Amino acid sequence: MTARLLRLFLGLALFGVGCAVLVQAGIGLDPWTVLAEGISLRTGLGIGWVVVVLGAVVLLLWIPLRQRPGFGTIANILVVGTVMQGALAVIPPVERFVTGVAGFLVGVVVFLVGIALVAVASAMYIGTGFGPGPRDGLMTGLNQRFGWPIWLSRTFVEGSVLLAGWLLGGTVGLGTVLFAALVGPGVHAAMSLGRRAAESLTARATVAR
Repeated sequence: MTARLLRLFLGLALFGVGCAVLVQAGIGLDPWTVLAEGISLRTGLGIGWVVVVLGAVVLLLWIPLRQRPGFGTIANILVVGTVMQGALAVIPPVERFVTGVAGFLVGVVVFLVGIALVAVASAMYIGTGFGPGPRDGLMTGLNQRFGWPIWLSRTFVEGSVLLAGWLLGGTVGLGTVLFAALVGPGVHAAMSLGRRAAESLTARATVAR
């Protein structure tokens, strides 16, 4: 249990750092962060704090969908946005150091690093089994309540969120496309590597005995 809790909180913290890296890359964001950035621009509230508020609002939507949050769900809401807000205060934007074409290319590299961090972080906390994040639970809730396929639920939710965020002034760009295309395979690869590492350590421990 101690190891699982440690992995959960480390994963959520790393996820928050990864999200901050994506923002500071400056080439576009995933749908939920586009919405958070748009709300932040309109309200003056920090993006990380908006992420926390959005997580709580999404959790309320679980009620009519008859979903039950786990410990990890609540931890996700509180930790990711808080760490993200702190990381944004420490990690400078790419444009502060380089602009133009070179700045865009550096932004792409930084964004890919952010995706890698998010993928590893997701694999860490998903594997703990403490419950889904609020956004994932919303999609599975639509699937269970209305019979919508997961892909349709995800497309509907993230498409609506992306449109709303864009209308509010959130950054949509190449990063939005890269995130959509790469984060799924990245999480899968990270989970596979983690599983192999765990099996290797178990095998070594067995031999040592």
